[in-house]
Amino acid sequence: MISSDVTTRCYHCGENCESDSLQFEDKNFCCQGCKLVYEVLASNDLCEYYSIENKPGASQKDTKKSSNQFDYLNDQLVVSKLLDFKNDHESHITFYIPLIHCASCIWLLENLFQLNPAIVFSRVDFIKKKVQVKFLHDKISLMEVVKLLSTIGYEPKISLSDLDKKTSPSVDRKTLTKLGVAGFCFGNMMLFSMPEYFSEAKLLGEGFKRLFDYLNVVLALPIVFYAASDYYVSAWNAVKQKAVNMDVPIVLGIVAFFLFSLWEIFLQGNAGYMDSLGGLLFFLLLGKVYQQKTFATLEFDRDYKSYFPIAVTRVSQNREEVIPLINLQVGDLILVRDEELIPADAILLSEQAHIDYSFVTGEEIPVPKRKGEVIYAGGRQKGEAILLTIQKSPSQGYLTDLWNNESFGKNTKNLLEPLANRISGVFTWTVLSIALVAFLFWIGTDVSLAFKAFTTVLIVACPCALSMSTPFTLGNTLRIFGRGKFYLKNAAVVERLALVDTLVFDKTGTLTDPANASISFSGDELSTETKSIIKAMVEQSTHPLSNRINLFLGDVPSAKVSQILEEKGKGLSCRYLGQAVLLGSKEFVQSAQDGLPASGNLVFLKIEETLLGYFHIQSGLRKGAENVIRDLANGYELHVLSGDHSHEKESLSKTFPEKVHFNFNQSPVDKLDYLKSLNQKGKNTLMVGDGLNDAGALQESQVGVAISDQVSHFSPASDAILDATSFAKIPQFLSFAKSSRMIIKISFGLSFLYNILGLSLAVQGILSPVLCAILMPLSSISVVVFTTLATNFLAIRKGLIHVSSSKSWK
Repeated sequence: MISSDVTTRCYHCGENCESDSLQFEDKNFCCQGCKLVYEVLASNDLCEYYSIENKPGASQKDTKKSSNQFDYLNDQLVVSKLLDFKNDHESHITFYIPLIHCASCIWLLENLFQLNPAIVFSRVDFIKKKVQVKFLHDKISLMEVVKLLSTIGYEPKISLSDLDKKTSPSVDRKTLTKLGVAGFCFGNMMLFSMPEYFSEAKLLGEGFKRLFDYLNVVLALPIVFYAASDYYVSAWNAVKQKAVNMDVPIVLGIVAFFLFSLWEIFLQGNAGYMDSLGGLLFFLLLGKVYQQKTFATLEFDRDYKSYFPIAVTRVSQNREEVIPLINLQVGDLILVRDEELIPADAILLSEQAHIDYSFVTGEEIPVPKRKGEVIYAGGRQKGEAILLTIQKSPSQGYLTDLWNNESFGKNTKNLLEPLANRISGVFTWTVLSIALVAFLFWIGTDVSLAFKAFTTVLIVACPCALSMSTPFTLGNTLRIFGRGKFYLKNAAVVERLALVDTLVFDKTGTLTDPANASISFSGDELSTETKSIIKAMVEQSTHPLSNRINLFLGDVPSAKVSQILEEKGKGLSCRYLGQAVLLGSKEFVQSAQDGLPASGNLVFLKIEETLLGYFHIQSGLRKGAENVIRDLANGYELHVLSGDHSHEKESLSKTFPEKVHFNFNQSPVDKLDYLKSLNQKGKNTLMVGDGLNDAGALQESQVGVAISDQVSHFSPASDAILDATSFAKIPQFLSFAKSSRMIIKISFGLSFLYNILGLSLAVQGILSPVLCAILMPLSSISVVVFTTLATNFLAIRKGLIHVSSSKSWK
């Protein structure tokens, strides 16, 4: 059916139907594309999309779709470059969709499974306008997924050349346009109002005076109905959800100001306050642009700083070298040992591998892989070391997504950010009440003053400063920690650090440093062949004692062994020329030898039934460890856990304070249970471990810190990664986290003080609306300046950054 009403708005996108509109189910559509989107949603019972936002869809008028525009997605080489992950059944991909703009978009894109059950998961990142989609590729192809998104009006922007590019943040162009409109109108309104300000209006004559007043009304229209539209939308969305956000009082102030000025101009013959209204919106938008820019810069800086210090073992000319992840190139050959993370999509060169993709898919059963197969980033090798050749550049963004996976989230009790949000809600209702009381108080004596007091109270009282203090303080803290090689998962970890009262340290590889250890072998003299066998075994392990033996053996070539297995915390086993070889603890090799050294770690070697001897490893403490423990003992309860025997308890007890609780013979499960028992006692625990053997304990602790030495110690179970060179700074990091929490509380106080002072003047009608509009963004700026200066100053005082650094005050 065709309608001739050219003023009809499209039910889907809200645009004017410029010519004849299409009708379907008594609804009008501007084009066939918008009508098609509605039909698709209606047929799948997804029309709730239209109830969340008013006219949420993007216009489909200019969308030119050909039947073969996505045919290039049938090319498996192209698909392999686009996919984040793929196994036998499931594929993962992240799309950039610029058309995401409102709550309806999020709702629909996260309900794609209702459009096609082969899509098993979809999650929207609204800030970055990205959608992560997981689908069953044996039931729906990537091309069909893209076509489905395009059909419902959300065509992804796919560009292979842009996959690895990182764009700098930018302010919303619509906001800048509205700021420009408000600035133009405000400037001209001030020009027309100058005679009023200088009491020279009478020289213009009544005709010109009225003309300028009417021109101000005309100039106010685009400000009120266009420049302020974002505030209306935000306030209306809050009201629809039966809530009140901080834009509600602003909207009430704008409407009251505009209506009162119209009453003054047209009914009372006065000049009104249109110029002040223009100034109000101009400065409000200026503050909004400032907030957008600073928040975007903060987020971008955080993304840039939050790379993982993963060291990768690269093989070059039959020699191993440890390099940072950022130096890994496509085509490089890497060695990945048992439990190590695969840092980039790669092709398997070894005969076989067993990959644990639990961090990606949630399935804990290792997936067998054969030579020549693709292995995706985020998997973890189980078993003997494997050789890989890098196919894609390492995607730190993908690893960040794994690290921030909700599966590894922890509780956020006692955090200040939720507190700030709760205070903001109460604050808004309080402001509305004060504004109403002020209006009722003055309305009987002075109508103009009543409207002025009502408007200024709504505008000057802003919880923005309150809500900004926490993210800006924590954001600066994250940057400072990152500069000190302490990489935190998110801002909430800073607050949990400030609440810690119990510290638990793993001993081997954490308090001790393999590089500082001394090692000797007692027993039968080791032949070159035996050394080669041991070399082949310890190369497969990431345990600190294995690393130490590996260094001790030097450049001894590796023998060809088979069936290498590692029992966590116990030892290694393999077969060589049909013989069983065991390397590990006394219990692991079932040795009955007596007269063993009373200190140090002992690693026994047994071939078949013959015990050849043992390595005696005297652990050397990590540089600064003694001072760290002594500094922390004054303010924290300290525990040390170790999988080793208690040989070194006596020497460690002499080195460390008496307050330290030592626990030896702790398996990974024992460490996990130990942390659980501390948490059940109400302790706020921090665990520092190696990130692999201690993954369970790191996850159980309220803050888990994985220390990074020379191997890939990244684990999603950890909340932070500490570079081993910054181990001595642990007391300063904990102290600075507490200082950051104090800065937030002080900024809360400053925000409350500003609002109390502003409200006390506003209820008396002393402040002008324009001055209130200037003070509102200034309060936010003052909080940002205070938190930035305070965090940098305290960081300098604590030695975390240096004044000589060119970046210290940036």
